[in-house]
Amino acid sequence: MTIDARTLLPIAEHAASIASEIIRSKAPGVVTAKGDRDMATEVDYAVEHAVREFLSRETPEIGFLGEEEGVSSTGDGLMWALDPVDGTANFLHGIPLCGVSLGLVDKDMPTLGVIELPILGIRYTAAEGAGAQANGSTIRASDARDLESAIVALGDYAVGENAHERNRPRFALTHELAARVQRIRMFGSAAIDLAWVADGRIDANIMLSNNPWDTAAGVVIAREAGAAVVDIDGSPHSMTAHATIAASPKLVADLVELITEARKAAKYSERTAE
Repeated sequence: MTIDARTLLPIAEHAASIASEIIRSKAPGVVTAKGDRDMATEVDYAVEHAVREFLSRETPEIGFLGEEEGVSSTGDGLMWALDPVDGTANFLHGIPLCGVSLGLVDKDMPTLGVIELPILGIRYTAAEGAGAQANGSTIRASDARDLESAIVALGDYAVGENAHERNRPRFALTHELAARVQRIRMFGSAAIDLAWVADGRIDANIMLSNNPWDTAAGVVIAREAGAAVVDIDGSPHSMTAHATIAASPKLVADLVELITEARKAAKYSERTAE
């Protein structure tokens, strides 16, 4: 199926408004454990149910993937990807860095994104070929040229099964970045990481993961704002990538090199620990 993503932006924004009203008006409620230090609240499920129901009525021909309950329908190459509350741990603790992330994926490439931060009162939107906006105003990514002047956000450390092994490259990367960049930040929300790259609030974001519900919306928003978005080796990013690196285009080569060095250091550490 071929579709101009711009025609679906009003529907996606309406879905984000539905989600935001739930996030603003409801307490987290009962917390359901999904694994080691991983959880979902009643609000996560309420948002996903409401958005899934709305989009199934408005766009029945498009599939839907939600973080909490998976795929409920499949479309002809098109799929909505929703994180109902990105930054659940923040939300649960009253930290305002959380929001809803809704992307449209067309054959592994995101073409539309809405990220709503209801507590902060900011909505980021983009559709392929139409630029990126924050509350209706055009935004542009940073044009930072060197790591020494860059603020770089990192995705959360891993939890759950094999967390120790999965965190080796993350720890090594933190070490490499600490020696090179101006500051490191960890906001606890992939949607905020990518939206703030798009908005020029930070200069780069590195996530050593790539769940579609986490990244679909933010990737297209960052790209439409002029950021470069690549996989761990610098190749073009898609929903099948292994990692998500979004940054000022002038920083990408240095970041990929730094990540490569960190991965080598992590492997060396692992061998010496055996």
